[in-house]
Amino acid sequence: MIVWLNGAFGAGKTTAAYELLDLLPGSTLYDPELLGAGLRGMLPKERTAQLDDVQELPSWRRLAADAAAALLTEVPGPLVTPMTLLRQEYRDEIFGALAARRIPVLHVLLHTAEPVLRDRIAQRAAADAGADRSWRLSRLPDYAAALPWITADAHTVDTTGLTPRQTAERIRDAVHGGAGACPIVQTPEPSAETLAAGVLLFDEDDRVLLVDPTYKAGWEFPGGVVEPGEPPARAGMREVAEELGIELATAPRLLLVDWEPPGDRGFGGLRLLFDGGRLEAARAAELLLPAEELRDWRFASEAEAAGLLPPVRHRRLRWALRARELGTTLNLESGVPVGR
Repeated sequence: MIVWLNGAFGAGKTTAAYELLDLLPGSTLYDPELLGAGLRGMLPKERTAQLDDVQELPSWRRLAADAAAALLTEVPGPLVTPMTLLRQEYRDEIFGALAARRIPVLHVLLHTAEPVLRDRIAQRAAADAGADRSWRLSRLPDYAAALPWITADAHTVDTTGLTPRQTAERIRDAVHGGAGACPIVQTPEPSAETLAAGVLLFDEDDRVLLVDPTYKAGWEFPGGVVEPGEPPARAGMREVAEELGIELATAPRLLLVDWEPPGDRGFGGLRLLFDGGRLEAARAAELLLPAEELRDWRFASEAEAAGLLPPVRHRRLRWALRARELGTTLNLESGVPVGR
């Protein structure tokens, strides 16, 4: 298990973490900041010069989960992780990767009033000869902007008037009560090529339905991996029913097949997109999302989808919409049509 202590700089995450080690038997401090320092030392200076925050590195986000899993093979746990995490898509990527390894996460927010944060940052800067003061102050608006999603996801402990020990005691009580548990669907990482079926559903304005997974970054189409021996179109219908509570009356028409090459995080495989037809407003209002898998849904135009979908999925959508317009089926390899 991981106890992830989130919060702004100055909220007392690190001091509370060290106190928490005394209160949780077998616990170990896990600081992903050390991974960032290592990456900065190994990556070319031209790359690190572009970074405002090491969390922008996909390698750091991957290592944050991989190193935690590796550390838990050496120590009994839990791991206590004092780490600011302000971007929801980074949370999804890291916590989803941990869930895939069956590692539960308790997400705890240490919240402190902004005037107190500013005072603590100033005191820290004075003690450290002014190091990082302006950068940490510049992150306070980012923290304020992130509060809505963090407070919805994490158990909040207000540290404004607490000592580090009192904060740790409240965290311990929260841990024992299971507060802050993240019920993320535990999607195992693939061990070979996979076949996946997605279904495009449209509203009256031909906007496409997208869903926001809790376990990975970026929006997605309803759908999932085809089970062994399962017909792909039926797999798409099953996923729509499981994810949205919508039963499709007939098998959807195939729009495209896209071969996805192996990458550093997967084995690739075939990705199918089907036309699920139009979803009337009354039916859309009845959508039921599994909270451990999906947090939200929306209809989006092709232009709006560009800002929501990862590039590989957006390319797939663009060609699927062209196939729908032409009444045909397209064969893609790595997002590019072939054999036309």
